[in-house]
Amino acid sequence: MPPKSSSSKEKNIAEEDEVLQAVILADSFNKRFKPLTVGKPRCLLPICNATLLDWTFESLALAGVQEIFVICRSYADKVKAAIRDSKWSKPSSGIKIVPIVTAKETFSPGDAMRDIYTHQIITSDFVLVTGDLVSNVRIDEVVRAHKERRRTNKDAIMTMVVKESGAAHRTRSRGESGVYVLDPETSECLHYEPVVGYPPKSQVSIPREILAEHPEVEIRNDFIDCSIDVCSVEVPSLFQDNFDYGDIRRDFVHGVLASDLLMKNIYCYVAKDGYAARVADTRSYDAVSKDILSRWTFPLHLRGNKYIAKDNSVVLSRTCKIGNNTLIGSHTTISENASVHASVIGQRCTIGRGAVLRDAYVFDDTHIGAGCVVEGSIVGARVRLGDGARVPTGCLIADDVVLGEGARLRKFERLSKRRAASKQAEIDGSEGDDENEEDDDSELEDVEAHQEEAPQIVGKSSNALVWPRGSPDDEEELDEREAYTNLRLMRIGDPASDLELSDAGSTTSASETETESEFSALSRTSSRTSASGPSLSLAAADPSAGDASTIHKLSSAAAETEFRSEVAQSLERAFDEGHSVENAAVELKTLRMASNVPLRRVREAVVGALVDRVPLVPGDAAAQRLEIAKMVRRWGPLVDKIGGVDAVETVEALQYHCAGAGPRQGLFAQVLAALYQQDLVEEDDIRAWHRSAAARGEGLKEGSPLADGVRKCWVVGAKMIEQFDDDESEEESESGSGEDESEEEEAPAAKAAPAKGEPESEESEESEESESEAETASEGSEGSEENVPPAKAAPSTSSATAPAAPAASSGPSQAAKPAHSASTSVPAVPKTASAGATKAENLESSSSSEADGDSEEGDSS
Repeated sequence: MPPKSSSSKEKNIAEEDEVLQAVILADSFNKRFKPLTVGKPRCLLPICNATLLDWTFESLALAGVQEIFVICRSYADKVKAAIRDSKWSKPSSGIKIVPIVTAKETFSPGDAMRDIYTHQIITSDFVLVTGDLVSNVRIDEVVRAHKERRRTNKDAIMTMVVKESGAAHRTRSRGESGVYVLDPETSECLHYEPVVGYPPKSQVSIPREILAEHPEVEIRNDFIDCSIDVCSVEVPSLFQDNFDYGDIRRDFVHGVLASDLLMKNIYCYVAKDGYAARVADTRSYDAVSKDILSRWTFPLHLRGNKYIAKDNSVVLSRTCKIGNNTLIGSHTTISENASVHASVIGQRCTIGRGAVLRDAYVFDDTHIGAGCVVEGSIVGARVRLGDGARVPTGCLIADDVVLGEGARLRKFERLSKRRAASKQAEIDGSEGDDENEEDDDSELEDVEAHQEEAPQIVGKSSNALVWPRGSPDDEEELDEREAYTNLRLMRIGDPASDLELSDAGSTTSASETETESEFSALSRTSSRTSASGPSLSLAAADPSAGDASTIHKLSSAAAETEFRSEVAQSLERAFDEGHSVENAAVELKTLRMASNVPLRRVREAVVGALVDRVPLVPGDAAAQRLEIAKMVRRWGPLVDKIGGVDAVETVEALQYHCAGAGPRQGLFAQVLAALYQQDLVEEDDIRAWHRSAAARGEGLKEGSPLADGVRKCWVVGAKMIEQFDDDESEEESESGSGEDESEEEEAPAAKAAPAKGEPESEESEESEESESEAETASEGSEGSEENVPPAKAAPSTSSATAPAAPAASSGPSQAAKPAHSASTSVPAVPKTASAGATKAENLESSSSSEADGDSEEGDSS
């Protein structure tokens, strides 16, 4: 059959000769970078001193794309000029770049796709990307897989490129993502559900028909959407047929998969290798910049940890400090004692004497004055910062802004240049043929109308406009992705720790750990793409398993160090900014799940932060008690809200932290008493802790400072338990009206004693041991009568001090525990106000004498 063979060969040759086309959507269709994008499109913003559009061109060139159509509406003349000046437009690049200016009515990606259909520029399968893409993924392999699939299924119209990631991956958007329901065998996307970051979404709806037709599916919420799609030639026509398709994912993909009429298929390509991310907001701008400087985007990067132009035009003072992951453009000058860390400095910039730049992004031709501080912010081109100006985290300063000397910006401030009077008159007298300039000018007019606070912020001789903060007036009309609270999740430097980002059903019960482990095991077995499933068998079969184990240990240690640092920063923000306990707990839960660390580590961090945050009041025990009570009353509940209640573990964490905390070791007794007052720790918990091997310091190196500190805290605990026993015996002697009643009360107590699981002989031995150690530890305090604990044989002493409790402590601490008389038995009697305060003072006084005795003994030795 020669004719058939000939036609088939001709068809293969025709496919090989097909030009691989790509379409770039240059417009962003949102205002997330305002005011940096006043007067220019987002795709022309520089990242690591090259425009986003150039990074996108390079990503496509790496994939072998030969013809690129740039679809632009906003600032089309500037986009054309950038294309003309780009190195990728030169004949030697082998790429043909064609700008396509869309109609003024193009307000969404769907409108742009309909315009593509109108121009009839697409002749074969094509690559669809956005103008803010940074990628080294081999898109040609995705195209090849898409075409192979099309040979057998003509209804396969799109292949979406995604990458797996952890929940805390810095290039993963916190403000918008999606849930993908996949066929594990073919990677066909059966259902897509868009998800916004705030308000958080606790559930998604999957059509029942999908579960009926597919016995096994993967439900994935761990994908980074690379915004790289390989589309068939009929995709633009589908947009043309349905004007409801506005967004590529939320409308088109969701709509096509949900339609019973179209009968089209969309697939996912899970990229295992390579890097791909969008610069879709200021938070991702920061993340992608750091990834480029850290060489994750190889070969799309410069080499080295400090990137300094090699044309010998950069001037660095001998006393300046340049940190790692820093890029300095040509013809830039860094003055004496200036410090630049993890920042990107553009070309022809001047950094003044003593200036500090940390995680800052400075565009070309900008001057940073002497003594300025810029942290975690983006500073536009041709900006002038006066001497001593402060630019804190999250600020955006547009091109040509001038800040006065000593300017003090607030966090997340946005500034743009005030319009000149001549410019305003020109605009008022013209018809304004450029719609983009009209939009910018109308927005600037609104900003100019609210400048009451500007002079105090921007300093003298400034030309800056301070943009409004908070939610806009027309927020109800905006897409939920562009709502103010959701945008906070996508702006640079904003942890959004005050937002409730977990669903209402995420409360932790005692069985949460088991539930989590069961779900984790289920997800590993059902997900064919997860690498965590076979890790154990691979390690066992690998002869270099020892090296792998060592690397794993080092990696785990680094991860735990990073976790501790993040927890410390989270707690510091919560304390300084006055977050609610619930919001602080949510952020700590999120960190724990993202870092996959035991709950005990979080509890230790919280307890340690409480102790370290208490102000020390030397020589004034009453004032010290007040400070501790205030701290525990405000933040103590956080210990139990981080996920599960374990009071014994809490006391142990307190013991070990105080044991190694030097001057704060003496706070152990008072903090423990305050926790007891707030019902965070009960008497039985203290007794159970005291009996444990960890409380005795077993396993610690004998004679080490930590072992000594742990032992001292254990002795203090013994005195507390002795005080509990005194109170219990005192109550029994006072509550009985005669010997018969006493015997009746002692009978149930005797029956209940074995239920505690401890033989009487062991308790007596333990008591004798703790008493002897307590006497040894308190030798140094013999001369101080006010620190001597109440004698066990003199219950009248503690009852005599009961009326003094309200005077010694202020109102809040008096009502901490309910009472009944001078001394109470904690398990047997309801707690009331005055007796509770008395008990706290007795516990603290008995234990503080131990601590004082230890310290005096150490001084004398």
